[in-house]
Amino acid sequence: MEHRGLILPTLLAAPLGGRILLTFLLSAAVLVPFLNLALPPESALHVPTYVVALTGKYLCFALLAISVDLIWGYCGILSLGHGAFFSLGGYAMGMYLMRQIGERGVYKDPVLPDFMVFLNWKELPWYWQGFDAFPFAMLMVLLVPGALALVFGFFAFRSRVTGVYLSIITQAMTFALLLAFFRNDMGFGGNNGLTDFKDILGFNLQSATTRAALFAASALALAGGYVLALFIVKSKLGRVLVAIRDAESRARFLGYRVEHYKLFVFTVSAMMAGVAGALYVPQVGIINPSEFSPANSIEVVVWVALGGRGTLYGAALGAVLVNFAKTFLTGAAPEFWLYFLGALFIFVTLFLPKGIAGLLAGTPGSRPGIGKFSQMLTRVFPRKVL
Repeated sequence: MEHRGLILPTLLAAPLGGRILLTFLLSAAVLVPFLNLALPPESALHVPTYVVALTGKYLCFALLAISVDLIWGYCGILSLGHGAFFSLGGYAMGMYLMRQIGERGVYKDPVLPDFMVFLNWKELPWYWQGFDAFPFAMLMVLLVPGALALVFGFFAFRSRVTGVYLSIITQAMTFALLLAFFRNDMGFGGNNGLTDFKDILGFNLQSATTRAALFAASALALAGGYVLALFIVKSKLGRVLVAIRDAESRARFLGYRVEHYKLFVFTVSAMMAGVAGALYVPQVGIINPSEFSPANSIEVVVWVALGGRGTLYGAALGAVLVNFAKTFLTGAAPEFWLYFLGALFIFVTLFLPKGIAGLLAGTPGSRPGIGKFSQMLTRVFPRKVL
């Protein structure tokens, strides 16, 4: 194809599931705000504001899942610390939102956030400077997670740390950040984190219009993240990444600088996770150190595995489905949620190695999903039982 580097050929090469995802996201970015704002609450088609906010949060998680699938599904880098990049993007957005409060805080200090006044801070730390400007904050949403990934990846990939060892040190990284952000003297709110946000770009965060706009921004960001990831994996770079995933030593023997490819895709993935965190924070109204929990990063891997590793759109689907189930189960039977999550991961590992996307793909010449579903049943129940 002559213009192989253009976006349109990439979209045309997208799998059916990816095209459905993009169509759904672009439609939802318009229809959901319309159904929320334009229709009265008594209408059967009205979408309540809390559903808009909840679904917007799911879309942020879907973008995070795509960022993990980009490196795990196509380059073989199993990161158990991507929650760190997500959280750093969230803290960058939270710092901007805190600077917008000004004299509307409890202590009515025009410069210092309430927690700094409470802790008797005398002046704003240097690393908070500039966060009163939205463009600077958005730049930090990209640069802070990207810089951490660049430094971390440079030393890890140069040292040829791979496999489970790399997974362990990524988990250690996010745990170290968890402990650091819990400290009050770090200047990020300690255990309570950053909260009590008032507005964004001058718009009230509690208004239905702002929540609808944040939902639309999340849907468009997810669509953009998918297109970016698809563009990478469909390019020559993507084919090298797959070669590194399948036979890293052979790719290195052929002359490819494997660590450079890994470093690039790891950094891009971290920046995507930072954007997801930045969109997540204004919709939930808080960011605290618990977001750095290693368990959160492990949960993201479950989303990707359930949806389908190495499919991108499957990772987004898995994130939405698991979080919907989490919302339902933590309300109906909170004591069983973690057991369900563990059982789900075991089930997917044993019987759905290619996830839901692989199950729906089916086998050539058969109805979607029937062939693989039959094979799965046969593995669970022997034919003589069936």
